[in-house]
Amino acid sequence: MRGSIFPLISAFTVVLVPVVFCVLSPSLLFLERTFPLSHRLELDHLIARDRARHARILQASVGGVVEFSVQGSSDPYVVGLYFTKVKLGSPPREFNVQIDTGSDILWVTCNSCSDCPQSSGLGVQLNLFDAASSSTAGLVPCSDPMCTSALQTSASQCSQSNQCSYSFQYGDGSGTSGYYVSDALYFDMVLVQSYIVNSSATVVFGCSTYQSGDLTKTEKAVDGIFGFGPGDLSIISQLSSRGITPKVFSHCLKGDGNGGGILVLGEILEPGIVYSPLVPSQSHYNLYLQSIAVNGQQLPIDPAAFLTSNNRGTIVDSGTTLAYLVEEAYDPFVSSITAIVQQSATPIVNKGNQCYLVPTSISEIFPPVSLNFAGSASMVLKPEEYLVHLGFANGAAMWCIGFQRAQEGVTILGDLVLKDKIIVYDLDRQRIGWANYDCSSSVNVSVTSGKEFLNAGQLSTSNSSRDMLFELLPLGIMGVLLHMLVLKQLEFL
Repeated sequence: MRGSIFPLISAFTVVLVPVVFCVLSPSLLFLERTFPLSHRLELDHLIARDRARHARILQASVGGVVEFSVQGSSDPYVVGLYFTKVKLGSPPREFNVQIDTGSDILWVTCNSCSDCPQSSGLGVQLNLFDAASSSTAGLVPCSDPMCTSALQTSASQCSQSNQCSYSFQYGDGSGTSGYYVSDALYFDMVLVQSYIVNSSATVVFGCSTYQSGDLTKTEKAVDGIFGFGPGDLSIISQLSSRGITPKVFSHCLKGDGNGGGILVLGEILEPGIVYSPLVPSQSHYNLYLQSIAVNGQQLPIDPAAFLTSNNRGTIVDSGTTLAYLVEEAYDPFVSSITAIVQQSATPIVNKGNQCYLVPTSISEIFPPVSLNFAGSASMVLKPEEYLVHLGFANGAAMWCIGFQRAQEGVTILGDLVLKDKIIVYDLDRQRIGWANYDCSSSVNVSVTSGKEFLNAGQLSTSNSSRDMLFELLPLGIMGVLLHMLVLKQLEFL
């Protein structure tokens, strides 16, 4: 602001004189120290108290990043799925739920489900949700806006008791039905450096009373499914619509070893990430797949095979273990791979799958594959991202094409190709990004307000994230200086 500051001070002097006399009236407020001088406290206790206060201040003004650790792997013969833990209800209970970007609803098994799995071959303890034992649980009536939103899909319905319920099936033929409840979801929200706040939000999720298909099998049973689709009922939509989290989430799924990884309600930052636009107005995460290249040579596939319509298109789905190509693309893809490797590996057919007996490392024999999307964004696959190891035969390792022939006209990119990559679902900008990455390493995370975080087991901020906090300080300092100058002027009155 140009000009002298003294006219401004004079103006404040005129206004504040009555206020000063009022403050000096007999109505006095006595202050006490929170920590008396006689009570000695260590410096770290004071810092912890200040940080807790700062976290509350920041939480009231901006959303934060939420991290979920991931278990499981893409290996269909070990786990074949990725799952994480969520805490629901009061008191909170933990539930293991599969991460699924191909569906919208978070649901967990109800205690009233009689035919649901009682144990799991994954080595996790299964839990049942009991709405009656949670002090914060409530049934969702048909008049609730969330139920009205859900009723726009075929998955939800209204019962005669005015209770919002659901029934839907997944692509593998399994299904679940139950009713919606409203209860607390607990999570650790990271706001700025070391400011980890135990937070909660009331969300709507499903309580499953019936399951069918693979959901009933104990080998890979979990407590439910964590739907991260773009619909209004998904947790990412519920939290971002209230400003609790940004409208973007990311995951990095580790492929080798014991698997695992990280799921973040926020945007993972990495210089190598390329983005491709989402097909608008779709119920899944559809991308514009344009062509496929093997060893740099584009395959002779009619681009019309990848067009998006009611029953065609290309979907990114973390709930699918393998990957599926439409028939027009599958046959040229397999033929091209076989033609390149048949001099070094022995092609065989095993249970209807195209396999190869490989005497050496697959990276030395098999070519890279490129999935080319709109926006000049290519997803380059290493051999282990389109092949599956099925053991040994005749003294050689048997590797099979992990891509399957799609039964319908939909190409589905599952965990086989999503593993060992950062995948960013930017719902705000309507795009998906990816980059090859070691998912056991730390990741940089940003939210829409510009804060950046570093995950190395726990999230912490980079220097740029502290700028937001410190930008608030000059205004406070100016206010204090201005107040001191005003008081100084009053001394001369």
